Amino acid sequence: MDNKVLTEEGLNKLKKELEYLKTEKRPEVSERIKSAKELGDLSENAEYQEAKESQSFVEGRVLELEHLIKTSAVAEKTKNDGKVYIGCKVQIDKEGKILDFIIVGSTEADPAQGKISLESPFGEALMGKTVGDEVDVDLPSGTTKCKILKIE
Repeated sequence: MDNKVLTEEGLNKLKKELEYLKTEKRPEVSERIKSAKELGDLSENAEYQEAKESQSFVEGRVLELEHLIKTSAVAEKTKNDGKVYIGCKVQIDKEGKILDFIIVGSTEADPAQGKISLESPFGEALMGKTVGDEVDVDLPSGTTKCKILKIE
């Protein structure tokens, strides 16, 4: 697995989730398993099976987060040299429609919140560009043109 790039905010969010899983969710699931065991026959105990599945999910997520935190690189804040980098807010004009994005690492991407991965078609096309640049973005539906209006 390649090392992922995160913003400082993204790294802190992963650390917070890991802390929550370890200090709150893990004990909660453990208590659910203990309570379900007290109900008797485990082979037909749906509550026990569901609690064990939750435990498996939590432990898998803990391992995943620990690995991400350990191996990810935090994007350094760059001088405002007018270019698009990870962590930048970018406003573009895509065929008459104004769109705002924040360029983030792939683990932080959330298009509904305007956070796009630097590995996405738009992210790749915008990286290193400056205000006024016209960019061709290769999308699954075809190539589209956009112009960078603002970088913060």
